[in-house]
Amino acid sequence: MIELPRHGFGAAPIGNLFQKVTDEQARATVDAAWESGVRLFDTAPHYGLGLSERRLGAALADRSGYVLSTKVGRLLVPSPSPSGRDQEGFDVPAELRRVWDFSREGVRRSLEESLDRLGLPAVHIALIHDPDDHVEQALAEAYPALAELRAEGVVRAIGLGMNQWQVPLRFVEETDIDVVMLAGRYTLLDQSGLPLLDACVERGVKVLAAGVFNSGILATPKPSGTYDYQPAPAPLVERATRIADVCERHGVSLPQAAMAFPLRHPAVATVVLGARTPEEVTANATLWSSPVPEALWEELSAEGLLSQAG
Repeated sequence: MIELPRHGFGAAPIGNLFQKVTDEQARATVDAAWESGVRLFDTAPHYGLGLSERRLGAALADRSGYVLSTKVGRLLVPSPSPSGRDQEGFDVPAELRRVWDFSREGVRRSLEESLDRLGLPAVHIALIHDPDDHVEQALAEAYPALAELRAEGVVRAIGLGMNQWQVPLRFVEETDIDVVMLAGRYTLLDQSGLPLLDACVERGVKVLAAGVFNSGILATPKPSGTYDYQPAPAPLVERATRIADVCERHGVSLPQAAMAFPLRHPAVATVVLGARTPEEVTANATLWSSPVPEALWEELSAEGLLSQAG
């Protein structure tokens, strides 16, 4: 079983998620993550139409001792009308387009092309990416293809990455995956993914917890902004504010608690945090290195603000 470090770097922001990042800033951000002790790095073809993979690979080229994950399920092909900007959240030219492909051939091609973009000889983890509308094909074709690659020693661990917990639960119960990346479904605000995490403990599957700020509402000491990339509904802001008030009473900031919370579940091996600047990385590292008192979790539970397993 692959060993996973407690903190990981999510490389979607250096793929120009929502706004441009220069090559120099992207490199400095990865360097800052490395210097802060991060040794797990996660990317995907989807992130900036390959830009994230190219930048991350360049930054890791002369390093060793890290764990690298990328994803399969979206092939990048030339756009028939290469003009304008990408329409899926990344500020990059629309020279390529994404094509869903969870076939055996698509999985192998995706991984080969990822390695070309990364400029690295191998990745350690390959994840099936967002098969929400392709579940049966992902189970019948993508998973066996990844299992073959694992058996061949091409990758060390396989799994899937999603923003929901129900489909990953099927994979945990019906296949022999090693890892699940779960985004936003086991956080201070949303513990709906608990059934998946409990199943992962039973089956020995490790969880990479991503989206721990629920896209923004938990990222600042006073809750505001977005929840799952949409304006945060008032009831969620109110609940997050109550959580923040409890945190403040214990000398802990809301984002500090948001980072620490997922690691309390035995299934969660790693918290993956995206960043677009070295300053964000340094701020995160300062927060995750600060202890969170047990009394905080006890009060949150007593106030009904956490599930019983939280």
